[in-house]
Amino acid sequence: MWTDALLAYLHFTAIFFLVGFLAVEFAMIRGPLDVSSVRRLTKIDVAYFVSAMAVLVTGGMRLVWGAKGPDFYFNHWPFYVKFGLFLAVGVISIQPTLTFIRWKRSFEHDTGWSVPDAERARVRRLMLAQVHLAAMIPVFAVVMSRGLGS
Repeated sequence: MWTDALLAYLHFTAIFFLVGFLAVEFAMIRGPLDVSSVRRLTKIDVAYFVSAMAVLVTGGMRLVWGAKGPDFYFNHWPFYVKFGLFLAVGVISIQPTLTFIRWKRSFEHDTGWSVPDAERARVRRLMLAQVHLAAMIPVFAVVMSRGLGS
């Protein structure tokens, strides 16, 4: 029981960090993007990636060592929807990450460079898609945890 509680705590903590870093990125992309803010943005994006890996690892630990066991999860379709949404958020996050890296390199090569408005708008749309998909994950987590959808 204590193991399950600890794993749940670690998983939820990782989720809170993930959502927090995504929110910070989304807020930063709306503000002025100079060389220092783009550097910060790339560092926050690394933290976002690390927190996503922590969510994945702690979720896997809950699956294997949690109180419900793997059979509970594998026999409920909401688990697959939840995991698919998580993967979709991860795949969508690749393009903004690559864009942030490109912006950082552009600033390093030309201090007078500025972020093109069209690129900023595209990244904002992708980040908004991540937010919307991530917001659906708890719905399926609740359905799954209640044993619905088997």
